[in-house]
Amino acid sequence: LFDGVYPFYPQQRKVSVFNVSTIIVIVVFLTFACSFLLIIPGIRGRARLYWMLRVLLSLVVGAVIIAVQFTGDWETGWVKANTSYKSFSRALVNADIGLHVGLSGVNVTLMGNPVNQVNETINYNEHFAWSFDADYDHSYSEGLERGLPSPILYVAEKFTTQSPCGVHRQYRISGHYASATLWVAFCTWLISNILFSMPVLVYGGYMLLVTGAFVIFSLLSFSTVRNSLMCPIQFGIATLHTGYGGSFWLTLAIGLLCFVAGITVVALHYFNLDLLKTFFDLREDKAEEYQEMTEVYVNPHVVSEGL
Repeated sequence: LFDGVYPFYPQQRKVSVFNVSTIIVIVVFLTFACSFLLIIPGIRGRARLYWMLRVLLSLVVGAVIIAVQFTGDWETGWVKANTSYKSFSRALVNADIGLHVGLSGVNVTLMGNPVNQVNETINYNEHFAWSFDADYDHSYSEGLERGLPSPILYVAEKFTTQSPCGVHRQYRISGHYASATLWVAFCTWLISNILFSMPVLVYGGYMLLVTGAFVIFSLLSFSTVRNSLMCPIQFGIATLHTGYGGSFWLTLAIGLLCFVAGITVVALHYFNLDLLKTFFDLREDKAEEYQEMTEVYVNPHVVSEGL
């Protein structure tokens, strides 16, 4: 206690789903997209539609692969409960308690119903990192020293290294390998775009398949945490249950999109190469070349002398 009152927590609270890194990634890819939309009027005919479809889909895939590494909703859960607000106090509050698990840490949310109760504004969102350059137990100890509300500390304690639940190492390793495979998927995505621009279409399709495979591997890596028994997070008679969040399903959709695009490119290469070249704006170039050759003037006198 400080002068007979509980400690006030003044630190800025972190957002559970979007953070600064995610916003930076979105702004960068939106800049690329807007720059392309400015130059697309210079492309003639149906090729304009094909270019726009290819570039925008490619930018969406790249943006999602990077952005989901910084989001905090790979696994989420909410529960509404009447619970104690602070230690050594009998005051009960009605609040929504949320758990948001990301690749690099966990966010615990506490929002009162209503927000103003027991003469305080109950609206907390705390982040506890477990990446390899962060100390989760140290962050939890700092939360104890700052006097965080009891529900937040109770949920955060489940993921400490000393917790009987034993899920800290599983989440940390799974998140690390999921992030690593996503970075590999981003590299293969870059290679596929380079191959498409050379153009080596069939190998670009193969690299799209590799990109989709690494995206799925990241999902499998994160899914291994579901194999371990999760300690029940109980607030009276209410239990906080978690399930896969928006980032998980968005990553799955991008992985399947890469598989579909890669299989389509490879199949068209072997069964309908003309259609594939038309979509990548290669057939029109040859047509223009032939058209230019037909307009060449040949002097018969020079030809006869050469013969």
